Amino acid sequence: MMEQPKNPLHGKTLESLVTELSTYYGWEVLGEKINIRSFTHNPSVKSSLAFLRKTPWAREKVESLYLYMLREIKRSKNHP
Repeated sequence: MMEQPKNPLHGKTLESLVTELSTYYGWEVLGEKINIRSFTHNPSVKSSLAFLRKTPWAREKVESLYLYMLREIKRSKNHP
């Protein structure tokens, strides 16, 4: 397996992405940012994972939002 030290998604599970996003944004905001039923109606990590594993476009949106969240966190630490 190739090393990817600069890839923030490397080694991250889909479950950890969803968990971190839901913790950071909350389910309501997460559902507004990515409008999928598993985020807006009785949201849970388990139901989200089932949908995201079989829906590549939704998974790409989650990965993209995760990278955006990391940039937001980094910016907020650099600018108090």
